[in-house]
Amino acid sequence: MRILFIGDIVGRVGRRMVKQYLPTFVDKYHIDFVIANGENVTHGKGLLRHHYFELIESGVDVVTLGNHYDSKNDLRRYIEQTDRLIRPINLLHPFPGEGSAVFDVNGVSVRVTNILGSAMMKEEVNSPYVSLSELLNDEDEEEAVVHIIDFHAEATGEKICFAYAFDGKVSAVLGTHTHVQTKDAKILEGGTAFISDVGMTGFADGALGFDKNTVMNKIIYGEQSRFDLPNEGRGLFSAVVIDVDDYTGKAKEIFPIYYQEEQ
Repeated sequence: MRILFIGDIVGRVGRRMVKQYLPTFVDKYHIDFVIANGENVTHGKGLLRHHYFELIESGVDVVTLGNHYDSKNDLRRYIEQTDRLIRPINLLHPFPGEGSAVFDVNGVSVRVTNILGSAMMKEEVNSPYVSLSELLNDEDEEEAVVHIIDFHAEATGEKICFAYAFDGKVSAVLGTHTHVQTKDAKILEGGTAFISDVGMTGFADGALGFDKNTVMNKIIYGEQSRFDLPNEGRGLFSAVVIDVDDYTGKAKEIFPIYYQEEQ
């Protein structure tokens, strides 16, 4: 089985990139299942209902979230009406929706789980390690052959340690959140695919998908300004392809996609 995981989709340019290029990548790499991180889809922060369905109509099978899961009140009203939207599993307080779900992909059961990291993140969450351990040990949870983790976290050290802790127990630990694709995609000894961060899908000529000047004003000059999000411009498509054994759930290959439109 081949799974395509798309890194954080940011705003209108990100949605356009998915709609325009996803069919090409699915055909080129013979993809069976598409997962995408959608926490930045609506104006760079959160996910409105119609944008969720836009992703589904573009060919995404499952959408995961992250620290901006609750940035749009609309999500609370529709998340339980969907069956392909996964919010973080380790939230401290009750929240609608599910943090993990199983899907049938050509007769193979595939579980997708979304987890928030705890290092250098503003959100207070339950331990990522304990939360996933409890899920894996829960006898009431449906077992799946393939298990893909979207680990939405800041620190690369936390991400790789988390992956090593669950090496051989899940098919892949894929980092999201930093919007910069890392060059460390690999298969760990136990057969778990890993990358510190899949990267970002959105505006290529800014900072993290946003207008670079507005980001610089805050990060460099300390101004209390909001990040502006371009509605058009050159796009970037960041993703990884994971080849997983249908019978063992072990990853056989992982490789990145980093496609930028020409100037």
